[in-house]
Amino acid sequence: MQGPLNPPADGVAADPAPSPLAHRLRALRAVVGRELSRFLRQPSRLGSALVRPLLWFVVFAAGFHNVFGVAIVPPYQTYIEYKVYMVPGLLGMVALFNGMQSSLSMVYDREMGVMRLLLTAPLPRGWLLGFKLLGSTVLSVLQMAVFLLIAVAFGIDLAWGDLPGLLLAMACAATMLAALGLMLSVYVKQLENFAGTMNFVIFPMFFISPALYPLWKLEEAGAWWLLMLARWNPFTHAVEAMRFASVGQFNATAWAVVLGCGAVFFVLALRGYDPQRGFIKTKGGG
Repeated sequence: MQGPLNPPADGVAADPAPSPLAHRLRALRAVVGRELSRFLRQPSRLGSALVRPLLWFVVFAAGFHNVFGVAIVPPYQTYIEYKVYMVPGLLGMVALFNGMQSSLSMVYDREMGVMRLLLTAPLPRGWLLGFKLLGSTVLSVLQMAVFLLIAVAFGIDLAWGDLPGLLLAMACAATMLAALGLMLSVYVKQLENFAGTMNFVIFPMFFISPALYPLWKLEEAGAWWLLMLARWNPFTHAVEAMRFASVGQFNATAWAVVLGCGAVFFVLALRGYDPQRGFIKTKGGG
């Protein structure tokens, strides 16, 4: 029977191996901390993320006030100002663009070799990609919270009792859109292709949704095919989940689509980063 291992010759005991939980927490801190530190080192990034929704909030709310300001749509029980209607859609805009920014970051890391090093770490890829997803979600929620504070400063009423549900809806919507960006990073091979991906994904998702106008406007205009696309658009349900949560209501369909699509996007991303089945084997990515 073999006895216990002898201590090192210099008399210094070897450090015990970290537990699996400690190992995962260390990786979580490294991956998420890297995302946060990169964001904090670039203060202009927050401004660039907010200038687009703020422009829509200030300019379009004034220009289209009389066009949409009299609409009564669920979950609202009375007439609302157009700027009130816009807020959930603009929160979704922040999360959508940050999700695509995360996709760009993944492509950049892959080209620079950082992603290759990350994926060779002694952890399952699901955990590593999950940590990247969490980092993107945290950044999205932070930016959405700042925009929400600005909207409140501009006169948007928000009941404090509805805030926890709204924050949860914001986090779930941000997770789904970050998972979408993670999935797209599998197929965007070069940084030069990102602009085309943005035009092909972001703008159709945003404009074919109730972010800026209620869907009955499409029905009234006879644009049935656009109406069907909007109803099948995951971004539509992300916006509706936040819209209902902002007034203390729960939209079961919207939540089911958001959670389901988020899970599907993440599984497809995980499959894409699998060297046995994904682009790493077939396309030579890293």
